[in-house]
Amino acid sequence: MIEKARESWTSRLGFILAAAGSAVGLGNIWRFPYVAGMNGGSAFIVVYFFIALVVGLSIMVAEFTLGRYTKLSAVGAFKSISKRWTFAGFLGFLTAFIIMGFYPVVGGWTLAYAFKSVTGLLRNAETLRDAFGKFITSPVEPIFWLALFLAFNVIIVARGISKGIELANKILMPSLLLLLLAIGLRSWTLPGASGGLEFLFKPDFSKINGNVLLAALGQAFFSLSLGMGCMITYGSYLKKEENIPASAFVVTAMDTLIAILAGLVIFPAVFAFGVEPATGPGLVFIVVPQVFAKLGVFGPLFSLLFFLALFVAALTSSISLLEVAAAYFIDQKGWNRKKAVLVSSAIMFFMSILSSLSLGVLSGFTILGVGFFDLFDLLSDKVFLTVGGLLVAIFVTWVVKKENIHMEVTNNGTVKFPFALWYNLVKYVIPVLIGIITVTGIISAHQPAVMVLGILIVILAAIFSHKL
Repeated sequence: MIEKARESWTSRLGFILAAAGSAVGLGNIWRFPYVAGMNGGSAFIVVYFFIALVVGLSIMVAEFTLGRYTKLSAVGAFKSISKRWTFAGFLGFLTAFIIMGFYPVVGGWTLAYAFKSVTGLLRNAETLRDAFGKFITSPVEPIFWLALFLAFNVIIVARGISKGIELANKILMPSLLLLLLAIGLRSWTLPGASGGLEFLFKPDFSKINGNVLLAALGQAFFSLSLGMGCMITYGSYLKKEENIPASAFVVTAMDTLIAILAGLVIFPAVFAFGVEPATGPGLVFIVVPQVFAKLGVFGPLFSLLFFLALFVAALTSSISLLEVAAAYFIDQKGWNRKKAVLVSSAIMFFMSILSSLSLGVLSGFTILGVGFFDLFDLLSDKVFLTVGGLLVAIFVTWVVKKENIHMEVTNNGTVKFPFALWYNLVKYVIPVLIGIITVTGIISAHQPAVMVLGILIVILAAIFSHKL
């Protein structure tokens, strides 16, 4: 394979922090606690652990491998090996846009609430639910904050790999960990916090059903940035001497650790103040501020730290999604980085505006019974990510030559890794496992029409992507 001159990570630490930054995001701090709360708490977490370590880690190795082997982003990686498989890369490219159609909205909320934390947000705990409702349904204020959030993304990604994404993650990831630890120390010392620990670590397996399995699979893919082209794109900037399996394990471990840490920050405080853990997506924007409001004079400080942590987590993930989109235009269309970033972010901004307005003035406009925000969330979580991961597993083991994958994963035999076990797991077991969980989830889904729409989009992508 002929390698073209291409940007690369300047260090192993920089790559790991960037990949971990992509994985660690709203999926860990905003999404993981409420999804766990709505799906049985620790029972969900046990299933999530299994899927993250068996399925997620294996797919991440496959995505890093495919990216480095081809030295191309999602679309080009598939297309360069088999044009018939261009649709699989296009699905990852499309998924990045779909997620960024609602992700900046929540990212904007984190910025807004960090600001509001020190400007009177916590003065009255009883009005926080109404305050959040008024904020997200406003036609103007959330759009200002999502625009500001996207601006941070544009500035970082436009600076490139080493001077932009890598440098930002070297600062942001340690900051995130310190912020969470600072908040956690206070949360764990609250009277009654032990109920939250029990909720997290005492599983009730009777609560596990098809929907919980699909939720865990979707959460693992969402949290680990799999099936959306991020890890393929980041892998394409890897140097040949990088140990792919070791890096994938570190990234998966860091992501899982921070997800659990987020749960340890939120649930002890939630239980300490007798709040329902299955609150849903508003958990961190309604319940958590209520908890901080009861901490007295230090409440605003802890609230500020928490929402800054949430903003940092959102930013490290969203820049990887913007990079997926920009890298396509750079690799496949020959655009310069600035043009690719501006065009991609402009499309994402428009989609995000629709998502934000769908919670307010456009709430009466629905597609298959859901607004734009929920539509983008459901399509990515329930369909595109899992199908994307499935396609990666099939492509890497059934289409790419085995000897080429072996050479890439083991660095020509210099890296000790149980290749045969991993290869057969990805080739035979994981596709069947993903298929079973997806079908089971569709049968028990609350929005089957949306899932059918997602599958139709995948089929249409397969038909028309050859024109890319």
